[in-house]
Amino acid sequence: MPTGVHLRDVRKQLFDAAGRVLLRDGPNGLTSRAVTTEADVAKGVLHRHFADFDDFLADLVRDRITRLADQAALLHAAAGTRTVVANIVDALTEFFDPVTVALASLIFFRDELRARLRRTAGGLPLLVEAGEMLTTYLSAEREQGRIAADAEAESLSLSLIGAAHLLFAGRRRNTRPAPEELTKLAGTVLADVLQRRLL
Repeated sequence: MPTGVHLRDVRKQLFDAAGRVLLRDGPNGLTSRAVTTEADVAKGVLHRHFADFDDFLADLVRDRITRLADQAALLHAAAGTRTVVANIVDALTEFFDPVTVALASLIFFRDELRARLRRTAGGLPLLVEAGEMLTTYLSAEREQGRIAADAEAESLSLSLIGAAHLLFAGRRRNTRPAPEELTKLAGTVLADVLQRRLL
């Protein structure tokens, strides 16, 4: 089997296992031994492919960030369709899946992991990229006249991501807020720019 294919397979196997451990045991239960046991591979497999456990975790987060690009493209394409609030609710629901919520906690509490992922712009990785996704989307809606022309897309995105993160992270593990809660949240954050558009 070619090395590249093998590496991709091993990475996916380990990343999938890490997600299952996070969902079952939470960030505190995520150890290299827990991951390799869950993946049903020898402990040395992880260390053959990654410099250390934080290197593995950094790649796990980067993998989630890469997958976010697909969601961002779909959200941008949704500009001008349905309602702004409905599009935002769907994006927040998809982004804040239980694994992403657990990873955000992990990044927050592991200094070494955060340092490896830190971008020059600062902010918490994953949440920064989610904010950029919403900023791009809201900018497109502003160009189409569906939110106020002077709406600050970046500020609105920060408010939406921060509030949604608190809403999702404040739940019992693996539970999600009701769609009505997210609709209320998005509607409240966007109320002013949606109403002023109609004046």
